Amino acid sequence: MKLDELGNLRRTHLSTEVASKLAGKEVVVMGRVGDVRDLGGIKFFILSDISGSIQVTAPKAKVGKKLLAKIDGLTQESAVAVRGKVVAAKQAPRGVEVFPSEIRVLNLASVPLPLDPRGRVKANLDTRLDARALDLRRSESLAIFKIRHQALQTARNYLVSKGFIEVNTPKIVATATESGAALFPISYFEREAFLSQSPQLYKEVLTGCFGRVFEVGPIFRAEEHDTPRHLNEAISIDIEVAYAAAEDVMKILEDLIVEVFSDVKRKCAEELKPLNHKLEVPKKPFRRVTYDEAIKKLERAGVKVPWGEDLPTPAEKKLGELVDGAYFVVDWPMILKPFYTMPKKDNPKLSGAFDLMHKGLELASGGTRIHQEELLVKQLKQKGLNPQSFESHLQSFRAGLPPHAGFGLGLDRLTMVLTGADNIREVVLFPRDRRRLAP
Repeated sequence: MKLDELGNLRRTHLSTEVASKLAGKEVVVMGRVGDVRDLGGIKFFILSDISGSIQVTAPKAKVGKKLLAKIDGLTQESAVAVRGKVVAAKQAPRGVEVFPSEIRVLNLASVPLPLDPRGRVKANLDTRLDARALDLRRSESLAIFKIRHQALQTARNYLVSKGFIEVNTPKIVATATESGAALFPISYFEREAFLSQSPQLYKEVLTGCFGRVFEVGPIFRAEEHDTPRHLNEAISIDIEVAYAAAEDVMKILEDLIVEVFSDVKRKCAEELKPLNHKLEVPKKPFRRVTYDEAIKKLERAGVKVPWGEDLPTPAEKKLGELVDGAYFVVDWPMILKPFYTMPKKDNPKLSGAFDLMHKGLELASGGTRIHQEELLVKQLKQKGLNPQSFESHLQSFRAGLPPHAGFGLGLDRLTMVLTGADNIREVVLFPRDRRRLAP
């Protein structure tokens, strides 16, 4: 076997770029082998790549025996390169096919495979995740991650257009960002450190430097969840804005969500088809529901949540039935929110915090932050945290840190809504939960 099977052969077109206007021209396509068929006088197979597929057709009267034998030896999902002539053919998918003059087998797939990427043999989610590299070749999986890519691209473009600077903050930290949230400890030379729960403290500090910042990055929570909506490693789109309060960043979040939904609906219409998902763009302004109103609505619907407790998953689902579409839950009790959350001036028992919900799923949380050192130290103590552990953070407050507000938006949960997925593991390439550490 040659060390470089490609040699000087290189792809000239993706499969969907091969069109009837290229009839008579030579192309080189590369991809994975699908079904291989022999109809007596003709052999053919489907070649798939990231863009779609093309039929490779070999009439026995026009193709040499050596090439026909090579087609006979192909296995599904093998990586191949095909050089050949484009032929317009009404009977072929998309009305075009390739007559091969050369086929190079770049990597022959073993048989049998652990699952069928074409979905004809059904497999449960655990089996699919165990063989994720194959599972991601399914049309549904490809559609999900193209939509996720578009959502992230749109979010970045929107934030940059609004004057935000993208930043990257440390994921190895010395202290907790939020009280009560479990941390993953790691060995950091001679000391103990932790995987970051959030870029919160860093992005607050950076508002004093850059004004408007955002970050797309991983967050880690060592909580022992085992649900279709929780993971221990997730991707968050975080923003923070100087000289702003909760209502200002809620409007930014509204615009961002509508922009993402609109772009995905318009640009990913073909990807939504295999998912059988009809995407509805939320209308602005999103409804505001206070925590007190939410508790009362739930109680009238037969779901009792004591005041001062977070909304459990069943309550969130029920609230999503009572308040359709995208909406904010505001005026949360201070006891439920992190130490950096600003209390409301007219009622210090309530916070200037909000959660963005879509039907029964929490997508984002945010609010006005504390920018005065004295109040922040008081809140740290009330949450049972030692202010001395946050000394480096408090230094920024002594340097005139401006009033600021922000939010964290879960990209994985947002992708669930955009694709209609019922389980968050479907929309994450290689999910990490309490039971899964590989692949």
